Amino acid sequence: MNSKPSKSYHHGNLRQALLEAAELELIEKGVEKFSLRGVAKRAGVSHAAPAPHFGDVTGLLSALAGISFQRFAHAMQSSSDAVDDQHPEKAKAKLVGIGMGYIKYASEHSDMFDLQFSSDRIDPSKALLETLSSNSYQILEDHVQAVLELDNRQLKDNPDAAPMVWATTHGLASLFARRKRNGGPQGQELQDAYERILWRTANAI
Repeated sequence: MNSKPSKSYHHGNLRQALLEAAELELIEKGVEKFSLRGVAKRAGVSHAAPAPHFGDVTGLLSALAGISFQRFAHAMQSSSDAVDDQHPEKAKAKLVGIGMGYIKYASEHSDMFDLQFSSDRIDPSKALLETLSSNSYQILEDHVQAVLELDNRQLKDNPDAAPMVWATTHGLASLFARRKRNGGPQGQELQDAYERILWRTANAI
């Protein structure tokens, strides 16, 4: 991503330039030191420029979290789609794929991941953000449902199934992301261990 967005804006691209600058600001300074002034300076516009588009810093960070949820959902779905349709345990393999996509996104985009799930500087009640968050969880729920249907079961009759998968996956993703941030080992052996845990979880629901 270009760290110096163009200063020659026309109607419709200033908002995108500000979001790009905001992501760079978040990665470089972290959410606690994130500021509208810093974003505006990075984008090459006046410090008042973000306000008409996002209102305040909460609005901008919430919009950025929404982008992260979209990418996150895509990462999960892509990982599931990569599973061979001829896999002998296709439904479970796709659920594990969802989990591995979840973990990979958290590892590769830890700042955005932390923003969307952990920051108190976003407004989760914003309609679009709430929808995008729900859509991400729905992907996981749909894959859990596919596993339950192997035994003619339904989510509505097994209310703990999806939360259990989510809690396990989110915990692993958070650990993996933190380990990477702290310079810990990120080798294939660790990823294989996490995948085995996800398989155990898929078999347990």
